[in-house]
Amino acid sequence: MTASNTILTDGFGRKHNYLRISLLEKCNLRCTYCMPADGIALSPKASLMTTEEIFAIAETFVKNGVDKIRLTGGEPLLRKDFPEIISKLSELNVSLSITTNGILIDRHIEVLKQSNVKKINLSLDTLVSSKFHSITLRNQFEKVIDNLHLLLNNNFHVKVNVVLMKGFNDNEIVDFVKLTQFLPISVRFIEFMPFAGNEWDRSKMVSQQEILSLVETQFSSEEILKLEDEKNFTSRNYKVKGFQGDFGIISSITNPFCDSCNRIRLTADGKIKNCLFSNSETDLLTAFRNGKSITDLISESIQNKKKVRAGMVTMDEMDDPTKHFDNRSMIAIGG
Repeated sequence: MTASNTILTDGFGRKHNYLRISLLEKCNLRCTYCMPADGIALSPKASLMTTEEIFAIAETFVKNGVDKIRLTGGEPLLRKDFPEIISKLSELNVSLSITTNGILIDRHIEVLKQSNVKKINLSLDTLVSSKFHSITLRNQFEKVIDNLHLLLNNNFHVKVNVVLMKGFNDNEIVDFVKLTQFLPISVRFIEFMPFAGNEWDRSKMVSQQEILSLVETQFSSEEILKLEDEKNFTSRNYKVKGFQGDFGIISSITNPFCDSCNRIRLTADGKIKNCLFSNSETDLLTAFRNGKSITDLISESIQNKKKVRAGMVTMDEMDDPTKHFDNRSMIAIGG
């Protein structure tokens, strides 16, 4: 069985070579679009994957064609054994990256370098300190900004993830694009998506077309360059002529990219999700702890993957809360 035809190839011919592993469900911020106002019931520590289990399960995926692993959370750097996890995973023949809110990144610069991690996704939804506090309920804005510059000074490739919400930060779209004039970063505007407890509705969402229209109020069509989409892209990328960085739009709602999806998600308690929007999960950790092979479970999950957004094809289906209310909160999925 070759990497082009493995248990990670679904019924639509999509080859899944990208594994996103959530390390824990805790975070040191309280972003409202990610965590319900009342918090979530955390999984008992004993039900979370250990360092050794993370490595062994990841190794199974790598043997079947995964060549890209991203560590997420909650906030992955909150795990006390993060250095051991990242060091162990660096032994695999994969491209390693992480998604973080940036608060603790300065403590881990050296281990990231030693583990050959070059790509960091940094979550930052506003460039205004007071608004940062209102969305995160924490006063950590300056720390995140300082650590963003620390990453750049240490030659990491940084993508800044911005979840857009109408009436909150849509008036900062142009400011974020202007940030790419002097910083070699990729700003990625992410459409607000529905998850358990985040009170999503379409009126709060800023669409791809609205984002581009706002950018076009500041820059001419000749200045805005469309970049070539990457293979298995999630972000449609653009660049303002002469700027160091670029910006992109992740339009999971208004213009999904499911046809080229190559991503699988593994939750902190060892369950595979074949789609971010799916409320269906397959328990790998229990089988693994019982000494059973997990390859058939992985194959079954991949084969059950829907063609588009866990079967939610139309906007009417996206608007129906019964379609996604029993999915996990974003903090418990890991993005």
